[in-house]
Amino acid sequence: MSTVAPARHLEVIERLDAGERLDDDGARALIDSRDVVAVAAAARRARDRVTDPDEVTFVIDRNVNYTNFCVTDCDFCAFYRHPRDPGGYVLSKPVIFRKIEETLDLGGTALLMQGGHHPNLRMEWYEDLFSDITRRYPIHLHALSPSEVLHIARYSKLDVGEVLDRLIDAGLGSIPGGGAEILVDPVRDVIAPRKTTTSEWLDVMREAHLRGLRTSATMMYGTVDTVDDRVEHLRVLRALQDETAGFTAFACWSYQPGGCSARGDDHQHATAADYLMMNAVARLYLDNIPHMQSSWVTQGLRIGMLALEAGCDDMGSIMIEENVVRAAGTAFTLDTPRMVAAIEATGRRAVQRDTLYRTVRRF
Repeated sequence: MSTVAPARHLEVIERLDAGERLDDDGARALIDSRDVVAVAAAARRARDRVTDPDEVTFVIDRNVNYTNFCVTDCDFCAFYRHPRDPGGYVLSKPVIFRKIEETLDLGGTALLMQGGHHPNLRMEWYEDLFSDITRRYPIHLHALSPSEVLHIARYSKLDVGEVLDRLIDAGLGSIPGGGAEILVDPVRDVIAPRKTTTSEWLDVMREAHLRGLRTSATMMYGTVDTVDDRVEHLRVLRALQDETAGFTAFACWSYQPGGCSARGDDHQHATAADYLMMNAVARLYLDNIPHMQSSWVTQGLRIGMLALEAGCDDMGSIMIEENVVRAAGTAFTLDTPRMVAAIEATGRRAVQRDTLYRTVRRF
């Protein structure tokens, strides 16, 4: 009696369930299989081994984009404005303070602060702002992606280590993982040639981790990247995490084609199945990063909830304010009661956390 050998991706899943580490060939086999059901189930089992299977966390914070002036000209971004563009802005302190007060009134614990690469904002501007914020308010500053840190260093004629040291002294609490896109230089040369290189992005994160700062990691796929590029992105993140253990969480999302890309016709059109597959493979590959965030903000709430069945254990922020994705034509928001209801609809308990994944409240 003949037997049929199991499909390649099922063999990979069997080895993962037995405790083996996912390698690059295995990751490609999972993605190429397009068997979202089987790969998502494996990712859910992996998630349940490292986080409480009965709980899903979320954070109440506010994403404040302090400026949209930027000199980087990223191909995929609909948010930025060139210097002297009448649609550009730099938020004043009173406006930022009012946003913080509104966040605290809603039970928020953190300020996610990111912006464009402004050519006239130097180190002292950030030090003054951060110092004033942390002196006035009991709020965690989760601020400045690696590309912003490097931009500040270059325009202030400082090295990255000194910039980080001074920002920490001023109140910086952690760094978001923005600006990663795909950490493969040939891809970055197409979509963001004036942004950080792969090694520069990783070096900023390494320096932050060595100083005790925790950071997150991200991936935006679906521009000109291939499956091999996505796997390479995961590989370099896992390698840095093996070295420093500084990443708290990973989130991925698909390129949002509603922006003003000059190469929009060249970009791919990712599906919900693609998104769930990337989430699942990321959970299985990034076995040393404890948390995976669902990107419901870009994918919509229903797909965001499905991501909890594909390895995610965290729903990210309720998004009191979000401007970058909105500029690309995608606008999903939630308040706390709807976030809690969405989590409970999956049969799990909702837990409010802070930026460093410490429990604030169980519902």
